[in-house]
Amino acid sequence: MSAHSFEVGTQDFQQKVLEGSKNAPVLVDFWAEWCGPCRVLKPMLEKLADEYGGQFQLAKLNVDEHQQLAAEFGVRGIPNVKAFVDGQLVDEFTGAQPERTVRTFIERLLPNESEQLRRAALEQRDSGDAAGALQMLESAIALDAGNDKARIDAVEIALSLGLNDQAQALLAALNPLYADDARVQRMQARLQFSHGASHGDLQALRQKIEQNPADLDARLQLANLLVTQRAYAQAMDELLEIIRRDRSFGDDAGRKTMISVFNLIADQDELVSEYRRKLAAALH
Repeated sequence: MSAHSFEVGTQDFQQKVLEGSKNAPVLVDFWAEWCGPCRVLKPMLEKLADEYGGQFQLAKLNVDEHQQLAAEFGVRGIPNVKAFVDGQLVDEFTGAQPERTVRTFIERLLPNESEQLRRAALEQRDSGDAAGALQMLESAIALDAGNDKARIDAVEIALSLGLNDQAQALLAALNPLYADDARVQRMQARLQFSHGASHGDLQALRQKIEQNPADLDARLQLANLLVTQRAYAQAMDELLEIIRRDRSFGDDAGRKTMISVFNLIADQDELVSEYRRKLAAALH
């Protein structure tokens, strides 16, 4: 067996394939003992895994022993090789292909110089050097203007460093296909709130509202400021009050800002669910 290949099944597929592919591409060979073409392809894949020296990993899955997993990934004929990168299925082929075809398939998966630099930048960030990581990501983008993964990582780091203008410019350069990406939406929401936050303090805004509860502009400023301080429930309470008092204020600013908060805290399921119910009640 190759030093860079292993058997995989239902219990360890998540860890070895999906998580493992975040470090290097993983090829999954769906095969069976009775399959003649599988016996041709398998040793070729093992040889290539050794030759590439860990640039990709080879996982071998017996479809007879793991039928449910094979069905889950839509295996209709074997041998079927599926390629995973960053936890996602990105390419595949079926049948015992010539070695030249398989090499071409593998080469398409391997990170180019820009992607290698992006991964090195993330290691730099994790070591505590965010500014240095941002510079490396800028170099990765310069090498490959289409490396939107590097651009998204750069936005995240720029936001953490308070470089909002740079983050905004990077977001503006993203491929429109990423508009619905949850991570991108969270970063857009962070920028929105950082721009909308009042330069005053919480106490001053609360005093204005106490003196005039109908001051919806002050409530919106307060909500934005509370979001930047991660007081999300308090912020959404202010937004709900805006909606109750005047749904049309600021071109429906209360509801639209609530949606932005939901995007920002999408990982906080209970809080989002609670305030979605409150929003629905306020609207109806």
